[in-house]
Amino acid sequence: MVRTGLAQKALELKGITKEFGAVKALQGVSFSIHKGEVVALLGDNGAGKSTLVRCIAGLYAPDQGEIHVNEQQVTIRTPQDARDHGIETVFQDLAMIPDFDIASNLFLNREMLSKNPILRWFGWLDQQGMQKRARKSLNRLNSRLPDFSAKVSTLSGGQRQAVAIARAVNWGADLVIMDEPTAALGVEQSAQVNELIKLISSQGVAVLLISHNMQHVLETCDRAVVLYQGRSVADVAVSDVSKEDLVALITGAKVAA
Repeated sequence: MVRTGLAQKALELKGITKEFGAVKALQGVSFSIHKGEVVALLGDNGAGKSTLVRCIAGLYAPDQGEIHVNEQQVTIRTPQDARDHGIETVFQDLAMIPDFDIASNLFLNREMLSKNPILRWFGWLDQQGMQKRARKSLNRLNSRLPDFSAKVSTLSGGQRQAVAIARAVNWGADLVIMDEPTAALGVEQSAQVNELIKLISSQGVAVLLISHNMQHVLETCDRAVVLYQGRSVADVAVSDVSKEDLVALITGAKVAA
């Protein structure tokens, strides 16, 4: 897959460092993602991927370094800070409530209140408005879902991922971070998620993809950034490397040119 990202950088990290006591989880990590680009964040267990994602998502505060969003330096100390700057994260557990319907999960903690001022004062929700916007958001992703009143527990793994991605994009995200989105999915459902990633990137959204599936990376991503022992050791175009090259970079058996 060959695709050129837009000129504007959605995210740029400069010298991100994070320590936990004597453990140096991140040591001066730097890279950038342009709007419309899909970049894989790769590394073995303990390489620092999760710590870095938590720094971007506002769960950890970096000890040193700069985070730039849309080419402006920002301070991200909380998840709300990240969301305010257009950064949404789809974690592996999807953070959804199985017994809630699709629209309720799409608007979880961001519910629309009734337009009627009296009902709004009492905290009544605009269920019809949320259903309408949920349908619009999922239609944007060409997702075929059952009745929007269906509980999330009745959906397939691929359909749940579609809801999680739609929730992220629904809030005007400039950058969507996805943590192992196909880890628990079959071949067909994984292919559906790949298409969703390509679709949102074609709409100008930058995607940072954490994955151990090298085939998934080769099929979906434009570039790959590799972390090794807390350092960024490679930033390569996916079209220039093989699956074996990526594995060698991840394990430290190969050094990027």
